[in-house]
Amino acid sequence: MKAAGIIVEYNPFHNGHWYHLQETKKQTGADCVIAVMSGNFLQRGEPALVSKWARTKMALAAGVDIVIELPYAFAVQAAERFANGAVMLLYALHCAEICFGSENGDITAFLDAAKTFLKQKEEHDRYVQEALQKGLSYPQANAEAWKRFGLASLDLAKPNNMLGFAYVKSILQNQLPIVPRTIRRIASNYHDETFSHPSIASATSLRKTLQGSAGRLEMIAPYIPAATKQVLRQYTETYGTLHEWEVYFPFLKYRIMTAEEAELREIAGVEEGIEYRLKQAIATASTFSALIDKVKTKRYTWTRLQRTCTHILTNFTKEQQNQAEAPTYIRLLGMTENGRRYLQHVKKHLLLPLVTKVAKLKNDPIYRQEKKAASAYAAIFPEPLRTQVLKEEYATAPIQL
Repeated sequence: MKAAGIIVEYNPFHNGHWYHLQETKKQTGADCVIAVMSGNFLQRGEPALVSKWARTKMALAAGVDIVIELPYAFAVQAAERFANGAVMLLYALHCAEICFGSENGDITAFLDAAKTFLKQKEEHDRYVQEALQKGLSYPQANAEAWKRFGLASLDLAKPNNMLGFAYVKSILQNQLPIVPRTIRRIASNYHDETFSHPSIASATSLRKTLQGSAGRLEMIAPYIPAATKQVLRQYTETYGTLHEWEVYFPFLKYRIMTAEEAELREIAGVEEGIEYRLKQAIATASTFSALIDKVKTKRYTWTRLQRTCTHILTNFTKEQQNQAEAPTYIRLLGMTENGRRYLQHVKKHLLLPLVTKVAKLKNDPIYRQEKKAASAYAAIFPEPLRTQVLKEEYATAPIQL
């Protein structure tokens, strides 16, 4: 059996994701599609709208065969570390191809850029550091470096292009026997906040519509599969809320206000004296967005600050980040009958242990951070619901469709 891998967040699963899934099957001819999906917190430093289990149900209902979890230590990271973690997990499951969405849509551009970058990496990194010292933000410094090395044909200011470049670079750098493919993003851009197409919308616009009121579900119905709508409705009826940064802000404020600067410096992402700006701003910030607005500068972008705040919320330290060099296990979240057949086919040849019961991971440092992230994610619920949600994190068996 041939497997194709996709790297997803499904926050939430929408019609654009369905198109990507169908095109992946069509272009790769794969017998099985495996999705590696971020867990409770996402790449840009945000809580997932609904739990990993709810998003797994969306994925399986849409036709994904296997869903595995990208651990926190790789999920809430800049593109390179995020990509390396996801690609190595798909490699461990013997995926023959990886298919990603991009604004560019031409895999040759990604391959050429990755090969050129790897040849000139040291010089590129040196130039970026010089540009940072002159006061440019990292995205600006990186863009300038790309122009200097003649790589500007691939626009890395576009978020899906940047991630796609990181996936291809990871495949080449690790010399993996994986064929990369890309599908051009259609109809909407990653950061679009409004609807401009009758059936395709960005996840950003869907979340913005739902923000503060799950009752707006009918407004996004044309842009999501029926199964996604059903899962979102069931989740809000069961748990009474969707997850967004503002509901976590009281917990973040408590963490920052009660921590000494020296404690904050131990947290991943806290660099260059940002702990002082956070301590100063938190005293007068009454919302999460107000805090970020007060701290944000050219050097400290919104996304970088969101990730740092997520690490503070979950107490993810630099030491833990440095220890997590590569995934150490494959956590299975869900599968179809076809997915089960594929796992039976490859189970003797997996490159990492396949885990369905997390009790086996109690001594794994990467999973220990996962437990902290789960506790932070459940913190917004009142008791006894909070305890129930945490029990689900540890006791839920892989979902089978």
